[in-house]
Amino acid sequence: MSNEKTTSTMEADETAASRPSGSPDRGIGDYTRQQEARVVRKIDLNLMTIFFVLYMLAYLDRGNIGNARIAGMATELGLDSNRYSWLLNSFSIAYVVSEFGVLLWKVFPPHIVGAIVVFGWGLIATAQAGAQSWGGMMALRFLLGVFEACYGPGIIYLLSFFYLRHEVGFRCGIFASAAPLASTFSGALAYGITSGHSHLANWRLLFLVEGIPTLLMVAIAYFFIPDSSEKARFLTAEEKLVVRSRAMRQVGTSANARIGAFKLKDILPVFLDLKAWMCGLMYFCGNVTYSSLPVFLPTILEDMGYTAINAQGLSAPPSFSAFLFALITTWIADKTQQRCLVIFCTSIVGGIGYIVLATVDTVGVRYFATFLASAGVFSTIPNILGLTLNNQGSDTRRGMGIVLINLIGQCGPFLGNNIFPTRQGPRYVEGMSICAAFMFFSALLAIAQRVLLAWENSKLDRKYGSVAKDRIVESKDVAAENYGPNFRYVL
Repeated sequence: MSNEKTTSTMEADETAASRPSGSPDRGIGDYTRQQEARVVRKIDLNLMTIFFVLYMLAYLDRGNIGNARIAGMATELGLDSNRYSWLLNSFSIAYVVSEFGVLLWKVFPPHIVGAIVVFGWGLIATAQAGAQSWGGMMALRFLLGVFEACYGPGIIYLLSFFYLRHEVGFRCGIFASAAPLASTFSGALAYGITSGHSHLANWRLLFLVEGIPTLLMVAIAYFFIPDSSEKARFLTAEEKLVVRSRAMRQVGTSANARIGAFKLKDILPVFLDLKAWMCGLMYFCGNVTYSSLPVFLPTILEDMGYTAINAQGLSAPPSFSAFLFALITTWIADKTQQRCLVIFCTSIVGGIGYIVLATVDTVGVRYFATFLASAGVFSTIPNILGLTLNNQGSDTRRGMGIVLINLIGQCGPFLGNNIFPTRQGPRYVEGMSICAAFMFFSALLAIAQRVLLAWENSKLDRKYGSVAKDRIVESKDVAAENYGPNFRYVL
């Protein structure tokens, strides 16, 4: 009799855990908003901290080549403007061809994928300190691009397994804001290194100092990146019932069931989806400027008349403002669910910054414009990522959406890395004008995307009836973030 009672209780618990939050029949697995908020905060503290630190290190290892260039690398390796641009291009080429590595995070346990990727880019980033020729550095930059392509976009995809659609945009912002913060530290760290006197060339020491910490994080990645929210060591048994129920609300399955395979039938439709291509074009526009700004900002500041040492230090404040702006704008987009309008505004801010840089001679005003350009560029990118994740209706399609926008968007650096040749200094009018044009084009695309999404939602309303913000239409297999009666596009 006791065993029968225990079995019945366990069945009741499982049923309650899989019941949507809005269900009128409350059970043991149901939870309050306060309980859910506490679980989300716990995931933020344990998960986002690791991802943020690792991406900050990744961006340091990717972007410090700009600081190394003016710290003596250009002279020692015989780099002219064209050769330096090819160092940047080799990274970008590898980043594009390796984008399908994003799906590794769904097929294999994330803690294993994370450890391998972190070890790979950490080893190569550190090895840059030993480069003896332009060709050797080219090879290292290509390999660095391969591993980093699996990390940044892969983590953005992985966030959709832990957070709901009205939460994931801000987490994309937290993650992506590590990039401008890394630029801040890169400038400050390079300032300290290049102002000292070492037996080792300053640029080589820079690669060592910023590369070794990544290798130290391999063990953290292996032991602390959870394979799913239900396997997170930092959650209690009761909290795991909450995340299980969240997964049921989200996609209609448990969190554990989402890792292990992807649906081949969901791959091709993404490549035929106009909405995904428009996100890709916006991402391309953002990456033209996103890729070039960190690596050329110290050079631009130096050409304004500052010494190389001061240029390193002065590149930090604009990057820190971009860090704050990325957090603020993605938080607003999550709260309002108006991602396209936010992208429009951030693109306009970035475009204005570049217009000022292209047209004004006054050094102080031009320096202020670097704040506008940095804030606009670095906040546009995470908002596009959130928009992409929100508007694909299956786990496989969300992953392929991230792959597609990167296949298109990561071609932007091929242009961005070549629009600031030294012959254009000190104004770089042509490069600034090109960046401004692409930011304004991104703003137009955002408005066009919003019109398209609103039209798609009107068709869904006619088919299924309108869906109130907090109402969930009961569905046997499909929850609110997968295609079906519950699904609506986020504007």
